Amino acid sequence: MPFIPHTDDDLAVMLQTIGVADIDTLFDEIPAALRISSLPGVPPGLSEAAVTRLMRKRAAQNTDSLCFLGAGAYEHHIPAAVWELAARGEFYSAYTPYQAEASQGTLQLIYEYQSMLAGLVDMDVSNASLYDGATAFAEACLMAVRASRSNSRRVLVARYLHPLWRKAAETLLKGQTVELVELPAVDGHTDPDALTKLDGQDFAAVCLPWPNFLGGLEPVDTLTDWAHSRNMLVIGVCNPVALGLLKPPGKWGARGADIACGEGQPLGIPLASGGPYFGFMACRQALVRQMPGRIVGQTLDIEGRRGFTLTLQAREQHIRRSKATSNICTNQGLMVTAATIHMSLLGSEGLRRVAAQCHANTRSLVGALTSLDGVELRFAPYFHEAVLKLPRPVAPLLAELAAAGILGGYDLGADFPELGQAVLVCATELRTAEDIAAYRHALAGALGMAAAA
Repeated sequence: MPFIPHTDDDLAVMLQTIGVADIDTLFDEIPAALRISSLPGVPPGLSEAAVTRLMRKRAAQNTDSLCFLGAGAYEHHIPAAVWELAARGEFYSAYTPYQAEASQGTLQLIYEYQSMLAGLVDMDVSNASLYDGATAFAEACLMAVRASRSNSRRVLVARYLHPLWRKAAETLLKGQTVELVELPAVDGHTDPDALTKLDGQDFAAVCLPWPNFLGGLEPVDTLTDWAHSRNMLVIGVCNPVALGLLKPPGKWGARGADIACGEGQPLGIPLASGGPYFGFMACRQALVRQMPGRIVGQTLDIEGRRGFTLTLQAREQHIRRSKATSNICTNQGLMVTAATIHMSLLGSEGLRRVAAQCHANTRSLVGALTSLDGVELRFAPYFHEAVLKLPRPVAPLLAELAAAGILGGYDLGADFPELGQAVLVCATELRTAEDIAAYRHALAGALGMAAAA
């Protein structure tokens, strides 16, 4: 609703009709101790004209910077057809498909999405998505704890999982007494030689990012077999674009991972101040009843015609709260619509080409920047993004680059202080040789290398 149409007279009539003196009385069941008299930090209300003026002023501050920043959100090419179709009224304004007979289009789209996603990660079944990658990861941990053969409420997590995802998961898991235990790391990935220190301890699952937050490639085959030999489940936390080239979690080790999850933003969702995005989740058939959210299935009606329906909804809105797998009550339908169209346009070959070009561009970027004195590559192999060691503190350098119209990367100092003056850089398929040369030139200037153009 773009505006509130009710006048003071309208409100007075409605209150009189229901026999209430004022709007505050409608909320009199809320204890006084829980009420607030004001919202600190929220400015006074403005007129429509003033708000329009303010938003235009702020919009004018936006810049069209060259983006070499990844760290979980990536600037990929999105074909024009994706949002031209996703923004049609049939999709854009469609609500949750409770009535299957009236929601066949929406249900078919979710079914197609689930089929594509399950194939991408090589799992048996996918749900209809979750809120974002962080909540998908947290829900995967809860799912593993419920499905584990042990009574452990501890989950092993790679050191170089997305740090913000871990913080979000810790917040969500703390109330359910699930503990995340960090795996030892070396050279930018989990250290397999240090796993013997964990023998004799009980864990429900191990979570492996693919690639990890630093762009590194974890020894997923070794770690998957190690976990399964100790009756742990394996959760693969994946970048979907990377799966255009890298082995899917369903093929890790001898048996494959048990659960796959991650952030779907690279599949047709633009960068937009942090969202909305969507989380994906898939699993083995044996675990399907532990999966949160909803699953759409295909069936035939009494006349033999193909149809779609909500097949599994193990959530509190449909069953007793104590039996629910999650309080995730919906899926990110519009984002999934865009992702489904995006995947159908690219196909498996298109996704492979995007992944290959991302990797080639990142290699070119690393080569260009490490040609500058004092700039070094920290870890290899890598995919999509890489860690560079800089000869000066990272934050001031990134600020200088931003002033030159370049988003130069992610400062790793706060999250991984052991890496020192390190920055995470990324180059997707959108970056050109000219873009990379511009970054090198700007970084050379920021480092005081005037002749390094």
